[in-house]
Amino acid sequence: MRGSTIRAGRAAALVVGAILATACGEGAGPPAGSAAASPTPSPPSAKSFGRHGVLKDLRAAVAAAGSAEGKVELGFGVSPQRLDRAGPEKERKVAALMTRLAPCTVGWTPAETRYGSPGAVDPATTRRQLDAVLSGLAARGWKATASPRETPLGNDGTYFMASYEKHGWFLHARHAQAPALDHMTVMATEEACYARLTDEERALIED
Repeated sequence: MRGSTIRAGRAAALVVGAILATACGEGAGPPAGSAAASPTPSPPSAKSFGRHGVLKDLRAAVAAAGSAEGKVELGFGVSPQRLDRAGPEKERKVAALMTRLAPCTVGWTPAETRYGSPGAVDPATTRRQLDAVLSGLAARGWKATASPRETPLGNDGTYFMASYEKHGWFLHARHAQAPALDHMTVMATEEACYARLTDEERALIED
């Protein structure tokens, strides 16, 4: 059971990385060689929780943090049109995988101005907002699966990552900031759904 849980967690983290590279552009992920944290095994879950419970928790945490930007929704926060425009064969396969996994994924997509406009948003403000969201999730029963990590990103930047788990769902929060970058994402995925990925699908996102 522990092995399958860890594999599911790693698969979800790899898909999230593929999402960032495919939909948001290169440079928004962790430094090369940075390993993603895997969640601990889930306790017996409340069957009534599900994706609607995740949506409720994340929306409440975002609202409590004072953020009126972006929205919490099912999926990866990428429009179907952008998926349809995926070019090379691997990108098309990743896009198809995203579409299939969207019902068991909940994400918070901040306002578009947070991406590629470092002068418009103070990274310190972004980080404080993320910390407030994570505190709100902890208050709603989300448990940290590993200590938060902050690693260097280039010469003057940092990459922050934190992971949480609740009732068979695990959540990855990331913030990358540098002189030309201020990128934040929060995404929750259902363990059981990602555990069903085939070897071929895992190979697709691991390549």
